[in-house]
Amino acid sequence: MISLSKHSIAALAFLLLALAGCAHYPLNEPLASYQPDQGYRFPAVASGKNTDSLFVCLAFSGGGTRAASLAYGVMEKLRATKIVWKGVEKSLLDEVDCISSVSGGSFTAAYYGLFGDRLFSDFRPDFLERNIQGELTAKALSPLNWLRLASPNFSRIDLAAEHYDEVLFGGKTFGDLPAGRPFILLNATNLANGDGFEFTQDQFDFLGSDISRYPVARAVAASSAFPVLLSPLSLKNYPSPPGYRVPKDIANAQEDFYDNRRRYQWARNRASYLTQAERPYVHLMDGGLADNIGLRAIENAYLRSSGFIRKRLNDGEIEKFLIIVVNARTQDQDALSRSEHPPGLLTVAYKTATISLDNFSFETIEFMKELQTARKQTQTMLSACQQKLDACPDQPPLPKLAKSIEPYVVEVNFEALPDPARRQYFLGLPTTFALPHKDIGALIEVGQELLGNDPAYQAVVESLRPVKP
Repeated sequence: MISLSKHSIAALAFLLLALAGCAHYPLNEPLASYQPDQGYRFPAVASGKNTDSLFVCLAFSGGGTRAASLAYGVMEKLRATKIVWKGVEKSLLDEVDCISSVSGGSFTAAYYGLFGDRLFSDFRPDFLERNIQGELTAKALSPLNWLRLASPNFSRIDLAAEHYDEVLFGGKTFGDLPAGRPFILLNATNLANGDGFEFTQDQFDFLGSDISRYPVARAVAASSAFPVLLSPLSLKNYPSPPGYRVPKDIANAQEDFYDNRRRYQWARNRASYLTQAERPYVHLMDGGLADNIGLRAIENAYLRSSGFIRKRLNDGEIEKFLIIVVNARTQDQDALSRSEHPPGLLTVAYKTATISLDNFSFETIEFMKELQTARKQTQTMLSACQQKLDACPDQPPLPKLAKSIEPYVVEVNFEALPDPARRQYFLGLPTTFALPHKDIGALIEVGQELLGNDPAYQAVVESLRPVKP
């Protein structure tokens, strides 16, 4: 038996503490120079089979493996849907311009963004059918990681990001994402103000940071860092690089307190990152805390003057506009209301973190539908009024929209299933990162079914079929 002296034990303890102190999460890197037309931003020009005139955006919700599987099923359906646009036959998936995602949906979005059609051969065995939750637990319990987890600068979220990199993303960074479409918007939540945080260079500009060298796996980890189960992911907020200019819509909107409170609040949250001396770090958690369906980023791109959707609408480049929301929401069986006793602290914490999300998600979807309806009504009204004015001599013409568009909003939601037993089966599936293979297969199939049966989806697909002679 080896015997250690008191000095040896003390030296060993000191060494172990030093090793624990050395563990540190990877820092995002500073931005050397401000170049507003470079970095991971929405590509200015469509490429390949993709066009601006048929503009398609997808929103993938949170919900663990169930959300990732449902999104995967929708992607399969889009790939199988054949259309003709501008005389070119293609799949509807070829026309997807952006995918905005949170939490579980971010795994599907990020993998497709990095690897394209490999999603349909590798993603199911490499992620969906793995017990990711069990693997993360095993890593956290491994003595090999105890010292690192003892460091104040290395936590469970960093261990999770390493695992995602190892099994799924292969060390890829945002600089490895293709320059073409679809543009991937991975969303987290800023714990300081509860606002959404997009992993794009436009967002990183406010941090004075370069996203091109940041690992995609860490962005996905932040997007899916559910409170309590995982710790926050941290970013450094650097001083702005030379030549940086606050975007005009941010500067203008900060004058809108009385005129447009929503735009004012959006701009104020963005500008808050520029006070680096007061906020040298940003701590991020699950994107579902700010928006559990990933639609807010698309909404901002539609509403804001600098948004990539708004710019194309104003320039008359978009003719058809399709948004597909893949909402893997659950439905609690309401055991709380059947018990005389109040729920425990863990239950209260979980309900507090999630109970308002579904209500907020519903309102966000309805708001987007109302925006699209308002656009159609405005187009119809302007056209009708102009026809009447045309009969009056010497009347100036009404202002025109750049182009009339055909907007569609589709929601893939288990609530649309007509059979109560099937509906309850899917609504009751857990939001873990480990599901039986049969449940994963059922989720993939129902995603295809729900998308194919949606009336708005059927209408847009019918409008894109080849014209029969």
